[in-house]
Amino acid sequence: MEKLFVFLSTIRWQDMIDIILNSYILFRFYVLFRGTNVFRVLIGMTVLWFLQRIAISLGLIVTSWVVQGIVAVGAIIIIVVFRNEIRRVLQAKNLKSILWGLSSKSAVTPTEIIVEGVFSMAKAKCGALIVFPGKEDISDAVRGGTPWKGLITKEMITSIFWPDNPVHDGAAIVQGDQISFVGTILPLSDRGDLPSYYGTRHRAALGLAEATDALVIVVSEERGDILVAKGNHLREIRQKKTLEHNLQEHLGTATVKNEVVRRERFEIAAAALLSIVFITGIWFSVSRGQETLVSLDIPVDYTNRAEGMEIVGTSVKSVSLVLSGSGALVKSVTPDQVNVRLDISNAVIGKNSFTITSENISLPPGIVLREVTPPSIDVEMDETIKRQLPVQVDWAGKLSPDLILLDITMDPETIEIMGGKRIIEKLTTIYTEKVPLDDLSGKDEISAKLALNPTVLKVAPGSKDKVTIRYLIRKRE
Repeated sequence: MEKLFVFLSTIRWQDMIDIILNSYILFRFYVLFRGTNVFRVLIGMTVLWFLQRIAISLGLIVTSWVVQGIVAVGAIIIIVVFRNEIRRVLQAKNLKSILWGLSSKSAVTPTEIIVEGVFSMAKAKCGALIVFPGKEDISDAVRGGTPWKGLITKEMITSIFWPDNPVHDGAAIVQGDQISFVGTILPLSDRGDLPSYYGTRHRAALGLAEATDALVIVVSEERGDILVAKGNHLREIRQKKTLEHNLQEHLGTATVKNEVVRRERFEIAAAALLSIVFITGIWFSVSRGQETLVSLDIPVDYTNRAEGMEIVGTSVKSVSLVLSGSGALVKSVTPDQVNVRLDISNAVIGKNSFTITSENISLPPGIVLREVTPPSIDVEMDETIKRQLPVQVDWAGKLSPDLILLDITMDPETIEIMGGKRIIEKLTTIYTEKVPLDDLSGKDEISAKLALNPTVLKVAPGSKDKVTIRYLIRKRE
């Protein structure tokens, strides 16, 4: 359980966006291409990809290489072989439907309306050819066609096949509650046992039925007969109930609305979940599969120092951290993104030893701490006191030979210093920073900062951290 929490703590918000975005893209591919041959090939390639990962983990070099080659070839096959199917799917949708929305795969087909329209056309001797695809994709068996995307009505069916309509000679393809394509060309059957009075429509209906699991309704223009092509059979239909029964039997549960909705919701939910699981697996394999180590030296920040106490010495000023993570991520980490904070609220006067743990170290998400050197730090504490000390100039260099320094005064003459008791008590004087004598000129004053040594010393609040040096200088006679 602890390892799980550690792992979850390494996940960045960028990783979550990465997973969600790519999961959604994969889910949209499912929504657009489900039920097509492209989707089936993609499923096969996914299985091969999993086999490749398993082969890599088992050290099967040749097997991994072969499977990788098959996946690469499969990608080319999808683009080349199924380009027409891909184009048909994308052309049938607008940008909004591609990026958003859930198109119904099995919308309820209005069989009663279709039956009424078919018998109406038969009575008027209006030739018609209506295709109802089954579970198999028919895109490779048909040619041409004009996208229609119209909800089925009796008037629409009769208007499509009216002799004056430019698309009346082709077939209409019904998908769910819509006519998706009109004017589609179907393959012709080459059977020689068909009656001579069967025309092109009959042979086209039987040709598609022989090649796929689709059901095709034919209305004869010459005799007004209604026939249904399914498999290798072409049967005449005389009653509306018979035709409706044939349609319902072919469409199956597509006529049962509630069951369809429930099944489709389950499929969508399962697809969304599998998309997340699949992309998460890929993310984990890519981002966590190849761990990289880096080492950084980070200064220690001491916090919660007790009032009245001062740090007078430490065993080290910085610690060396060994960090791990995915190559690209861990290499982008800079020292300013890492903090080492040591809580010294429980420190006492004298020497204290503190252990450095992961709780003391702040790391960017996705980075894991592997090692700390040194694992502990010695901190020497002392009582904080204040003391007024005289200031003395720390001269450097030599005065010009033609000049004489007659007098020096400082403002202020003393400075209040605060720090550890043992250090403060040893001091007698506070020096300024180096003041070059050759900088002295005709001016009568110069400013200099204090040089606090050791650096743990501080100027007490209210005191100045620099002094003004006033001097009197003249030329030699």
